Amino acid sequence: MPKELERDLGLPEVLAISIGAMVGSGIFILPALALEMAGPAVILAYLLAGVLVLPAALSKAEMATAMPEAGGTYIYIERGMGPMLGTIAGIGTWFALSFKGALALVGGVPYLVVLFDLPIKPVALGLAALLIVVNLFGAKQTGRLQVAIVAAMLAAMVWFVGGSFGSVERAAFDGFFASGGGGVLAATGFVFVSYAGVTKIASVAEEVEDPDRVIPKGMIYSLGFTTLLYVLIVAVIVGVTPDGIVGSNTPVADVAAATMPTAGVVVVVAAAILALVSTANAGLLSSSRYPFAMSRDRLAPPSLSTISDRFNTPTTAITLTGVVMLGLIAFVPIMEIAKLASAFQILVFVLVNVAVVAFRTSDVDYEPSYHSPLYPWMQAFGVVGGLVLLTQMGTLPLVGALVITVGGALWYYAYGRPRVQRQGVAADAVRRRIDRQAIAETGSAFRDASETDVLVAVTEDTTESRERALLTVGASLARRDDGTVTVVQFDQVPDQVPLDYAEGVVSDADRRFEERTDRLVADLDVPVEYGEVVSHDPERATVNFATGHNFDQVVAEPAASGSVSRLFDAGETEYDLLTVAADGVDDLDTVTLVTDRGPFDPTKVRIADAVAAENGASLELVHAIDAGEPPERATAVDDYHDSLADLCSVPVESRVVTGGDRDAALADAAKGSDLVIAASDGDVVVRSDQVDQARDATGIITVRPRPSRRTGLVGRLLERTVF
Repeated sequence: MPKELERDLGLPEVLAISIGAMVGSGIFILPALALEMAGPAVILAYLLAGVLVLPAALSKAEMATAMPEAGGTYIYIERGMGPMLGTIAGIGTWFALSFKGALALVGGVPYLVVLFDLPIKPVALGLAALLIVVNLFGAKQTGRLQVAIVAAMLAAMVWFVGGSFGSVERAAFDGFFASGGGGVLAATGFVFVSYAGVTKIASVAEEVEDPDRVIPKGMIYSLGFTTLLYVLIVAVIVGVTPDGIVGSNTPVADVAAATMPTAGVVVVVAAAILALVSTANAGLLSSSRYPFAMSRDRLAPPSLSTISDRFNTPTTAITLTGVVMLGLIAFVPIMEIAKLASAFQILVFVLVNVAVVAFRTSDVDYEPSYHSPLYPWMQAFGVVGGLVLLTQMGTLPLVGALVITVGGALWYYAYGRPRVQRQGVAADAVRRRIDRQAIAETGSAFRDASETDVLVAVTEDTTESRERALLTVGASLARRDDGTVTVVQFDQVPDQVPLDYAEGVVSDADRRFEERTDRLVADLDVPVEYGEVVSHDPERATVNFATGHNFDQVVAEPAASGSVSRLFDAGETEYDLLTVAADGVDDLDTVTLVTDRGPFDPTKVRIADAVAAENGASLELVHAIDAGEPPERATAVDDYHDSLADLCSVPVESRVVTGGDRDAALADAAKGSDLVIAASDGDVVVRSDQVDQARDATGIITVRPRPSRRTGLVGRLLERTVF
């Protein structure tokens, strides 16, 4: 039996982890830098950031009660949006949290310098090493340390606000909005990462006792408390505004020195150090769970999910995260690229809000004990707000987030994809929605069909066997809907010959056409008319005749290269085009309908069902999907086929074929079929030459639905990707 993480984190520990993760750099490092961007309105920026974090916090609280597993953001996005986006979110969030932890340590040491003459980087590296050891000993020890640190830090902050509030000057808030909305939004994006700790609870959800109750309360209580604390402290910092506060590395200590006695300064400095150490501690605790969770899902090496027999902690994951944090402290100018962590955190929170919508709209077993209020408007607000902030953060953060995204995608395709066969519930939800829409449209096509008038277009070169095949198809379509069949031979005459002269000439080919058509229609029990049309351009004449007489469907032989599109696309065409490459379509046992481009077009299904019913044949539905697709995809296709079977009038069999070359897989699947019906709407998936080489089929019918019934480009891309 595999080892499991012990559930020993209660509400006090959860609140401590969350508050400790937030109350750190957001107060002690970032305010002076954000003040440069927004001026006094930095207070509003902190408040707005807290509000914009709320949707993601509520969404994660909901998903955490449904899936209380270690990994938090990664787990929810991976399960909701699929393993590729889960990999990107896992790697990116792991990096962002590690980065934020390193930032807290490097930013915390300058507060020590206020009291002691110490080198910054060596002390930061020493503190990081100490935290790594503490985390290796276990989450319980970590949680207890967090409670002590946060309690002491909050007491000091209360003293700071109370001791400095009397020194706040109203004049400091003059020109509150001088930086404009852009400055406020830029500062909001910059300080957004200050609140990221609220969702760190979810990343240790597997170690939380009574998660259904503790996780939502922990997130909501800690976010509300921290937002209020941020606003009060930043208001004091702005209101006091001592000389040199803008851009200061120790803004809280500078304000305390101007408003409090020496003892107060010492307490504030101690609180700053405790707060920043707690931020780094919480960051190390939660970020190490991302490689741990990814490893369990086979998206990272298995060693990262190894749990120590002695300490019952994921020691390898913690060690790796600690090494990354040490490297950041030692070699990376963290303050210069602090926006990167914030930008990616915003992007991840956007995905979190989308993920909860995916879960709720999917058919998977999703039963959270806590439900986010105001769904889905709360999530929509979080998505839109996050995207707006991203646009205000400048080029470097966006480029950095893009680099991390591309790197995560490359890791997934190189390492994860060969090892996993899963899909996110969002893909399944979209696929099921496409299925339902396709079934509804196909049902309407069967129910709402009126009289179908069919034009069978032939030429002087059409043989009797080919005309018989065309007539058989046309008659089966017309008979189904009490329609009629019109057979027209389109004769081509040289440009030098006047059309009125050619109309009066009866050639041997004309007589042969009339004689054979008489024989062929004798056995048909549908109304049939036939005649001839002379033209200098038979293809144009076919289009004009079909359009002018309001035919519903046109049945023709495969035309010369390039003429099919000309026949169909010239002018306003409101008919379906069928090209029949067969010497006979009677005495059929199996009619095979094939595609690899999403759901079958309703017109194709009706045609296949009509032809099969005419011959007493069965209908075989064949979908081709890529090798390595998750089992859920094949199951969804089978379910879709079952729904189509309920609409058809003939026996239906379902097949899902896989392979690297889907065209070849479809051709192989057609072996033994008497007739194949395929698409010809710009995505010809089975060509006649492939079919002839791969099987002994009688023929192939390609169907091109009328433009008004075809799916648009975006819809086709979505179907191609998801279905």
